[in-house]
Amino acid sequence: MAILRFENLSIFNGTTALVRDLSLSLVRGETLGLVGESGSGKSLSALAALQLLPEGFAQSGSLRYRGQELSQADDRIMNRLRGRHISMIFQEPMSALNPIKSIGDQILETLHWHFKLTKKEGRARALKLLARVGLTPTAEYMGRFAHQLSGGQRQRVVIALAIACKPRVLIADEPTTALDVTVQAQILALLKEIVKRERMALLFISHDLAVIAQMADRVAVMKDGEIVEQGPTLQLFDTMQHAYSKQLLAASKHMPPKRTKPLVIGDTPLLQLHKLQRSYALPKQKFWQQAPQKIAVNQVSLRIAAQQSVGLVGESGCGKSTLARTVLGLETPQAGRISFLQQDPFSLRGQRRRQLQRGIQAVFQDPYGSFNPRHTVGRTVAEPLYLLAGQINGAERRRRVLEALTSVGLPETAAQHYPHEFSGGQRQRIAIARALVTQPQLIVADEPVSALDVSVRAQILDLLADLRDRLGVAFLFISHDLSVVRAITDYVCVMNAGRIVEEGPTQDVFSAPRHPYTRLLLSAVPDLEETLAARRKVGH
Repeated sequence: MAILRFENLSIFNGTTALVRDLSLSLVRGETLGLVGESGSGKSLSALAALQLLPEGFAQSGSLRYRGQELSQADDRIMNRLRGRHISMIFQEPMSALNPIKSIGDQILETLHWHFKLTKKEGRARALKLLARVGLTPTAEYMGRFAHQLSGGQRQRVVIALAIACKPRVLIADEPTTALDVTVQAQILALLKEIVKRERMALLFISHDLAVIAQMADRVAVMKDGEIVEQGPTLQLFDTMQHAYSKQLLAASKHMPPKRTKPLVIGDTPLLQLHKLQRSYALPKQKFWQQAPQKIAVNQVSLRIAAQQSVGLVGESGCGKSTLARTVLGLETPQAGRISFLQQDPFSLRGQRRRQLQRGIQAVFQDPYGSFNPRHTVGRTVAEPLYLLAGQINGAERRRRVLEALTSVGLPETAAQHYPHEFSGGQRQRIAIARALVTQPQLIVADEPVSALDVSVRAQILDLLADLRDRLGVAFLFISHDLSVVRAITDYVCVMNAGRIVEEGPTQDVFSAPRHPYTRLLLSAVPDLEETLAARRKVGH
């Protein structure tokens, strides 16, 4: 018998149907994979299961948990079910966590609400949960707040909260999007273990087809609010019928074009880091003690040539983002030297510093979070040019904005609209246009495609490859997705615990890794073809 059943579920925003006649069922001990692009209705369907649809949304049809109709259930019933019987791992951990409560207090609150545990009992269970999702040393995280954790660490906390009460149904909405490959492998193994041991039903939502093939017993493909195809995992991948399913599969295997011209590396690097060091203070354990120091970047040396694409890979917390912020001039190194265009940015002041620093621009993981929602796209893209006040006039500024938008494949009319009017892929194009508007020599791209659908990711990677060849821009490409790094970079550096442990031409490092940590990273990458071959071998 199905433990959770959607029957002809439709979700409306006003008169617009965002989900139409959705029919799905989950049984205990089963994992159902739900795939589709952003806006297809996957997350809305998941929120409907918990009766957490945004205000103003309406639903019709039936939604039952163990035979109990939920669509008309009041808050008293749903508060008893949420977390204890049906739980959810949300896609945006920063939004899911309370910013003014410590991580430990949030877990204790969940345990106390459902089990009435004492503080001592709750703390003991909370420590076990944090250790189980890979947050060690666990006691250190109990007193931290969400903003003090990396994206991957926050996602692990959300997973710990979701599994705290051993729910019968777990809905995982892109649970490993922000995680590096080794932690992703741990979390996927953990979810598999829980499903098997607790006979939990898991609705696993993801745009990563390799992960879906590895996790799901059955797969449903969703497009524009409707299920277009579903079936047992191996059968669906081997006999895809719908054109949209085939399009997603092709996009997941897409590789951007290789360089049109061979890269020539001269003697003088564009950017050089020499024995760079950056540390920061951790929270004090006792108020009279000195705050312990965390070394985030430890004696790092790195060279990037003009027009070269260099990848920087490693797990969350290894120092990648701290290194990126230092290169961008947002943090000052405590030791070592930086040379960009043969000058040290930190030795310059005022206009000379700004003039040099505009040659390095950034593309962030979450473009929407880096935009001012009250500014038009034209104003957003022009923002770096205001640093050049007095050097360029309004007409030149408008010309550069329109040129940047055109170069990333957006129409000039996009300048008149606001960021919320665009899709995730289009917003990332806007972020890239903003980075290009100052005509930089180097772009630091920090996880620029990790939150994108497979088809949009293919488009953005093609765009970055085109900019590399057409404009001669160099890239420092930071990512936990090794397949992306392999596709787009010439040279790769592997970072672990603040140090570069291995580096070399990308194909050499990936085909014959020397360091045990690099081998560990590569072995954790899910491979769609290998997963399907293994399933064929065992017959399911």
